[in-house]
Amino acid sequence: MINRLFTRDRLFARPRRQRGCWPVIFLFLCLGLPGCSETPQKNAADKKVATGVPVRVATSVRQDMPVEVHAVGTTAAFARVEIKSQVAGLLDQVHFNEGDDVVAGDLLFSIDPRPSRNRLHQALALLAKNRAALDNARKQMQRYLPAAQKGYVTSEQADEAETLVASLSAQILADETAVESARLDLENCQIRTPISGVAGELMTENGNLVKAAADQPLVTIYQMSPLKISFTLPETLLPALQKSRAAGEMQVRVAIPESPTEMLTGQLVFFDPQINHETGSIQLKAEVDNQHRQLWPGQFVNLRLRLSTRKNAIVIPTRALMASQDGDLVYVVAEDQSVTPQKVEVAFSAGDLTVIEEGLNLGAKVVTDGQMRLKPGVKVKVLPDEISRQGETRP
Repeated sequence: MINRLFTRDRLFARPRRQRGCWPVIFLFLCLGLPGCSETPQKNAADKKVATGVPVRVATSVRQDMPVEVHAVGTTAAFARVEIKSQVAGLLDQVHFNEGDDVVAGDLLFSIDPRPSRNRLHQALALLAKNRAALDNARKQMQRYLPAAQKGYVTSEQADEAETLVASLSAQILADETAVESARLDLENCQIRTPISGVAGELMTENGNLVKAAADQPLVTIYQMSPLKISFTLPETLLPALQKSRAAGEMQVRVAIPESPTEMLTGQLVFFDPQINHETGSIQLKAEVDNQHRQLWPGQFVNLRLRLSTRKNAIVIPTRALMASQDGDLVYVVAEDQSVTPQKVEVAFSAGDLTVIEEGLNLGAKVVTDGQMRLKPGVKVKVLPDEISRQGETRP
């Protein structure tokens, strides 16, 4: 019995000694892991410092830069003509479809011409009748005047003959006017477009009775080219606007919404002489050629109004600028491939280019990508694909 207990104790004691060794082994393994992982990280950092931080650079260049202001404008048709009938009648035929392109002089509507033709014939008949009466009155007057002088007829009869001639002459003038009016009504039974453009929504159909000069137009024609653009600018720009306007035509460039890189060029055509006191803004209008109809009336578009041109300005890509507590700065790459932060004074930006007023020399290499990984004195590695783009500018 004692042997059994002794044997059982030894059996249970052996596992307890084994469990006591495992924490020590685990501790040594944990202490060994950081030492193993630290070596690759250190090697990667040393390798990064040795090879340099990869960046992209561009070289500051000197070029003429347009001084522009940006605004959001609303497009409108150059001309908008509401087509109305000048005569009342039954609409006989519509000669176009909604949205069709029409040319000035094209026939749009035909109104039943029979009533107008009948009125013309009546006016012509009355004119012919009164002309015949006038001829007879003139002959009678020619007989009465000599006879009155000889005493064959009284003076009153001669005066009546003269009065009849004058009355019929006036009636002839009225009849001729009625004929012209009837003829014009007959011509107006064919309604033509006075401008070239696009036909809008058709507001009536064949067979309807058309009123003369009705409130609602039959259709509206929109002239699409050129196109007007209305926009506003702050009144603080008034001196610059006046100076540029006095210097000559002010060019406007409009971005096409579907293709922002494509621009339409136009001219400023309207300058409101009065400032809106409620908004503190100035109303302006421009005209752009819209021959290919890239723009549509009622669109919101981004536009640039050129005020002047800055000659021989130092220019860098806008993406090279970084904001700091002291203002704008750029990282300049030295000959030994180290970088130095350089504070600069920005004159203005135009698209992806920025004009530097002070703080940067011509030909300086500035970092355009990778600035967040830099600090003073760090070595950089210029990516070769960007070197070919240094100094690249847009027209």
